[in-house]
Amino acid sequence: MEHDITTAATRVLPPGLPEHLSYPLTDVGAVLRGSAVRYGDRVAFHHDGAELTYRELLARAAQVANGLRAQGITEGEVVAVHMPNCLEYPAVYYGILLAGAVFSPANPLLPPEELAFQLSDSGAAAVVTWGLATQVLAAVRERIPARLVITVDAELPDSIPLNTLLENQPSTTPPLHIDPATQLAHLAYTGGTTGRSKGVELTHRNVISNLVQCACWGSGSVPVLTEDGDLLLDQIGSVDEWPTRHGSGVMVNLTPWFHAMGVIGYLSVPLLFGTTTVIHQRFEPGAFLADLERFHATMIGGAPPVFVALLRHPDLATRDLSAVRGISSGAAPLPVSVLDALTARFPDAVIGEGYGLTEVTMMATGNPSWQSGIRKVGTVGVPIHDTEVRLVDPDGSEVPAGERGEVCIRGPQVMQGYLNQPEATAEVLQDGWLRTGDIGTLDADGYLSIVDRAKDMLLYKGYNVFPRELEELLHAHPAVTAAAVVGRPDEDVGELPVAFVVLVVGSDVTAEQLREHVNKLVVPYKKLRELHLVDSIPVSAAGKVLRRELRATLLVETVVGT
Repeated sequence: MEHDITTAATRVLPPGLPEHLSYPLTDVGAVLRGSAVRYGDRVAFHHDGAELTYRELLARAAQVANGLRAQGITEGEVVAVHMPNCLEYPAVYYGILLAGAVFSPANPLLPPEELAFQLSDSGAAAVVTWGLATQVLAAVRERIPARLVITVDAELPDSIPLNTLLENQPSTTPPLHIDPATQLAHLAYTGGTTGRSKGVELTHRNVISNLVQCACWGSGSVPVLTEDGDLLLDQIGSVDEWPTRHGSGVMVNLTPWFHAMGVIGYLSVPLLFGTTTVIHQRFEPGAFLADLERFHATMIGGAPPVFVALLRHPDLATRDLSAVRGISSGAAPLPVSVLDALTARFPDAVIGEGYGLTEVTMMATGNPSWQSGIRKVGTVGVPIHDTEVRLVDPDGSEVPAGERGEVCIRGPQVMQGYLNQPEATAEVLQDGWLRTGDIGTLDADGYLSIVDRAKDMLLYKGYNVFPRELEELLHAHPAVTAAAVVGRPDEDVGELPVAFVVLVVGSDVTAEQLREHVNKLVVPYKKLRELHLVDSIPVSAAGKVLRRELRATLLVETVVGT
C-alpha cells in the first residue's frame, strides 16, 4: 500500500509558491550560463585574495570544456575530479558538464586502494588532480584506465597542467548533443561509511530537478528560462519571509564539493542565488569566524562537527555575526543540544536541518527556510517540492503514523541506479521508491525524524537499540563535546551498546560517571555496557561518523583479549 504524506491536505509549502514546480529539461551547464548572464561582474568565488566573477567563471569553464574535447574526451565519458575545494574546482566541474562528459568526484584523501577502485570502477577516461593528492594518484597510475591526467598546483609525468589545457581555448561553450533525461551528469560514489562505495548514476534531469527543488525551497523562488534556454530563479517570495535576496548573499564554505551536499547545496545552489562564496580548504574555527565577520556572511552551512567546534571557540562571542540570517545543517543528525546553543547565539537566523543522501542527488526533506515556517526541533523537516516519503517495515509494509520504519523516497531527484550493480539497484529501487536504509518516524504534520541507520541499529536480546538515542543523551551532558555509539558483538545477547566520547577540554568527569548518567535515563536493554574516552571521533570528510572504524577498534580489542 502506498502512502503519500505530501498530499494537498498535509503538504507544508513555502508561502506564495505553487504545490508543484516545473523542471526544465536542460543540461546542468544551464545553471552557470544563466547565472553568468544575470550576475555578470558579481564575485562568485573568493579564495586567499583571488576572485572569479560569474562572467569569468563561465569563460573559464568553457575553456575547460573545449580543452577536454581537444584532448579527445567525448560526450558521455567520465572525468574524475580528485581535488579539495579550490578556486579551480567550479570551472573544472562546469567545464566537464559543458563538454557533455560525466563528473565523478573523488575524495582527495582516499587511500591508494580506494582511489584505484573508484577510478577503475567508474571507467574514468580522465582525472583532474591537485597538489599533494597527486602523489596518491601517481601511486596507482598504472592501475587505472584514465588516458588523460590533468594537474592543478602540481607536476606529474605524462600529465597536462590545467593552465596548459586552457591555453588558446575559446571562452565560448561548445555545442552539446545530449539527452538530459538519459545522459549522466554525475557518477557520484557513496560515502562508504559501512562498506565499499557504489557508483550512483544521476542524469542531468536528476541534478537539475534537485537543484530547482533545493533552491526554490530555500529562497522562495520558481524556475524560469532565458530566451536561450538557460536556468534562472524568480524570487517571488516576500522579503519578510526571505530577507536575503538573490544577488546579495555571502557564504563562507568548507563543505567539500566532492560530496553530494557540497556540489549541490554549496556550489550550484549558491550560483543560482547569485551568492559570493568564500572558500576555506581546511577547517580552522578562528579563521572561519574571522571571515564570517569580514565578509558579512549571511549564511552558515555545514555538518554537525563544524557547529560543535564553532560553539566551543572563544571568538564566537566577540565576532560581529549580525548579518547571518540562515544556518543550514546536513550530512548527519544535529544534536538537539547543539541546535539549542545555535538558536541562543543566532536569534535572528533561521536554523534548518535537512535530510538527503547521494542516491537522491542531495536533498529530500527540509525544515522551512521562511521566517514564519514551523521548524520542529529534532526533525529534518518535511518533503520538499514533488517529493514523497513513506515508512515501511522490513517486508515493505507501511507502518502506522508515529511508529518507526525505513524511510522510502520517491521524486524526480532519485537516482537511476548503481553503476554495473543490477542486484544492488533492485534491492533499493522498488516501484519508483528508494529504500534508504535509514530508520525514521513521521508525525501528524508530515515532519520526518531520523532515528538511525538501519545498519547502525543494534540488537540486544532481540530488542532494537538505536545509537542516536544514546548519543543525544550523551550530547546533553555539559562535559561532552562529541559522542558515538556502536555495538560490540556478543554471543549471548547479540550486541552490547558501547560509547566513544570526547570530553570538553578541562573536564574531570570519568567514563563511569558518564555511563551511569546515561543508564539512569534508559530502560535496561538500552544501557551502555562500556564507555571509552577518546581524543576524537573518526568522521568522513562530509562529517559522518565512521562507525566501521569504531567497530573495528572493538573487534581488535576482542581478538587481543581472547
